[in-house]
Amino acid sequence: MVHRTTTGPALFRGLTRRRLGRRDALRIGGLSAFGATLTACGVAGTGRPETDASTSVASFWNGLERNGHVDFANWPLYMDPSMPELAKFTKRTGIRVNYQEVIQEMGPWFAKVQPQLSAQDPIGYDLMVITNGIPFGQFRSSGFLAPLDHTRLPNFAANVAPAYTTSSFDPGNVFSVPWASGITGIAYDPAKIKRPITSLADLWDPAFRGKVGMMSDVTELANFGLLASGLTPANSGEAEWVTAASKLMEQKDIGLVRNYYEQDYLDALGKGEIWICQAWSGDVFQKNLSDGTNLRFVIPREGGTIWTDSFAIPVTAANPVDAIALIDFFYEVDNAASLTEYINYVCPVPAAQQQIRTDAAARSGTARQQMLAVADSPVVFPSDADYQKLHYYVQVDTAQQQREFTGMFEAITLR
Repeated sequence: MVHRTTTGPALFRGLTRRRLGRRDALRIGGLSAFGATLTACGVAGTGRPETDASTSVASFWNGLERNGHVDFANWPLYMDPSMPELAKFTKRTGIRVNYQEVIQEMGPWFAKVQPQLSAQDPIGYDLMVITNGIPFGQFRSSGFLAPLDHTRLPNFAANVAPAYTTSSFDPGNVFSVPWASGITGIAYDPAKIKRPITSLADLWDPAFRGKVGMMSDVTELANFGLLASGLTPANSGEAEWVTAASKLMEQKDIGLVRNYYEQDYLDALGKGEIWICQAWSGDVFQKNLSDGTNLRFVIPREGGTIWTDSFAIPVTAANPVDAIALIDFFYEVDNAASLTEYINYVCPVPAAQQQIRTDAAARSGTARQQMLAVADSPVVFPSDADYQKLHYYVQVDTAQQQREFTGMFEAITLR
């Protein structure tokens, strides 16, 4: 298992700062830039028709064999730098892994590899971790992702949380399975707010006038406006967006919102400038663990949102059998636990929680306390009831919809 230093994980890795950069790829403003990037590269709208995975699994995988090598593309700081899991995998299987932290944002990554994939050429990687959102849809609809052979994923079938088999962005895990996830909910300071926070309505409570923070990320902002209006983000359209924007404008016009924040909402909470705020689960967990604060994070009863970073195999991968073996390796409970002990994001393998407790029993001092904090955290291991309250993001299908959506919700943050 991973033996981490006693330095606070957020300080050791700069984890929360990294998530902001990656989450920018999910912002509609970022998606506009994503579209511009593709146009500049001369690749917008190109690609092959979406693969019919139900009939193509056998044809893709038939006759393929292991080659003893995997080229793996991931985000920075998403694995212990000593890569103990990969060393274990190689020792067991003989498959060497070339692990590269080359993905910084989804839009530029898609633009980089799209020309090769359109030409049906290898991109130099057999496995990549990509985020749900419009770029994921571009990969899928262009036929750039290999359909997964689930007969080769027995550990996934045995150990994945059921919530990850029903995602709206890849129903049935046809092209992807999760690496890690995060949650958007509400954070608050119990030293300032003496009653439990349970509802999105609390962000509209006049008792907190001028002490409410909301996100400047228009997708996240819109999601909460929709949920507070009793609407489902993933199934929303222009009419629902108008309703959500009106709800959010009401919150602003009566003076509830102090500011629309990026990552700096954590500092504002810590300083008491705001008492309650829209927040990302990992941020709050890491701040409490590293700084000794006592901020609370809750998934409101109306629901929160979930994002997922997922394994996917490019359709032109040179070593897909080796890649899918590595995917399934990470669904072994002890390997999922080892990874989660380091990255502290939502783990898709519930049984890893008890494994981390077992690992902690063999440690002492700060290291043991940190491992138990990870195991006991509901933002790393959400309950089944929590998963039932989580929604996927607004789906925006066209450039025109992107412009309408962006304008509608940016008008709130900039007014």
